[in-house]
Amino acid sequence: MSLTDLVRSDAKILEIAQHLDSLSHDERLAECQSLSGPDQKQLFRKAADSPPVDFEFFVPAGTPPLTQVIHHGKNSQPAFRNFQKRWCKPVDREGELYGYNETAVRPLIGPGYFVAHQTENEGRDPRGAIVVDYFMTTPEGGKAPGWPAIKPNSSGLQRFIYNNTRDYMRRVSAHVSIGEAHRMEKQVMGWFILCRED
Repeated sequence: MSLTDLVRSDAKILEIAQHLDSLSHDERLAECQSLSGPDQKQLFRKAADSPPVDFEFFVPAGTPPLTQVIHHGKNSQPAFRNFQKRWCKPVDREGELYGYNETAVRPLIGPGYFVAHQTENEGRDPRGAIVVDYFMTTPEGGKAPGWPAIKPNSSGLQRFIYNNTRDYMRRVSAHVSIGEAHRMEKQVMGWFILCRED
């Protein structure tokens, strides 16, 4: 069965994780990018039963600070669905990761820098253990070499995409996570799936 078949069936998240873990990176990425918006929503619900995601999921242990780790993504929006979230570990700072969004339209909508941190109560928020927080912006000196200039999410067209939003993350498998985007904590903006590149 494919990832899409499993999501649409009564399969539990453990079975989905085992399937994804058995694939090569290219196979895994292709299956992740095949999911429709409704499939992503359903996968987010199933992933509530997965172990909590942590910082080392996004930037594996042993990765030097300010070294980017790429997660390939696909969102549930009607256009510009493929993107990357690029993450790095800061220098001499615990409890945070920094990152931005790489898309084909980044020159138009901006990089969407963020700070990722645990959710409240030591990551026990039912929406997810790690939040990608666009209320916060990666500080100067916190970006990996080659990343674009840091811009506040309240500026330019990116304020319509990233400003006042938070993405709540859940683990799917060893390389795959699923997120739910919230605007001002009041409105669910959609879902997106990420597949980490090793």
